[in-house]
Amino acid sequence: MNFQTFRSRAEAAWERIPDSYKAGVDGLLVEREAKPHPERPEVYTLGECITESYPSEWGGPDTTRSRVVLYHGSFLHVAEEDDHFDWDEEIWETLTHELRHHLESLADSDDLGDVDYAVDENFKRRDGEPFDPWFYRAGERVGPGLYQVEDEIFQEHTYSEPASHVDVEFDGKRWRVDWPDADADVVFVELDEVAEPPLLYTLVLARRTGAWQMLRALLARRTPTVAEVVGHAEPLGLDRPTGSG
Repeated sequence: MNFQTFRSRAEAAWERIPDSYKAGVDGLLVEREAKPHPERPEVYTLGECITESYPSEWGGPDTTRSRVVLYHGSFLHVAEEDDHFDWDEEIWETLTHELRHHLESLADSDDLGDVDYAVDENFKRRDGEPFDPWFYRAGERVGPGLYQVEDEIFQEHTYSEPASHVDVEFDGKRWRVDWPDADADVVFVELDEVAEPPLLYTLVLARRTGAWQMLRALLARRTPTVAEVVGHAEPLGLDRPTGSG
């Protein structure tokens, strides 16, 4: 997708978000450049929320101002590594992800940007305690729908209706996973076969909702139903040369 088309689609997606959710955001900036990770050049930042706070006795849109930035070059690099890259879906996910950064800044919270938050929530999950089902998104984003929290990889797959199986790709290899027998909005499927130790790999099956419902649930932090199962992945062979995941 060329830069002009990308910018037009990003701006159209931005306009679909109600103004009430964008209070304190000075606008959307679409850059041509790519933004690689400073320590892992094979990983690219798709977007940022650049926030500045101004001293005040109270917090709010008048004291916390942000700009949301998307990097077309980063999208290009990631798309080149993923034959199934969905430009519009990734634009929407990146916009809402960065917008939540701003909203949490207004609330004087840094949960989303704090990796410690993701680590703590994963400990809760492992210990059988209540946890934020979207905690992995606060980890390091290492690809479309792919997040890392310490030594665990979480790959998010959204769906409208259950299927017989789902095919996933990680580290240049493809795998087929039978659909789990679990009725929940979010299902964590642990798969021992996909990643090499010490890495762990968990597939996250997230029920897709409409754009408006997804945005409202994201910003309101409504708690979906959650299930956890152990699955099995059958290898489908090497899809392309090994990359960053």
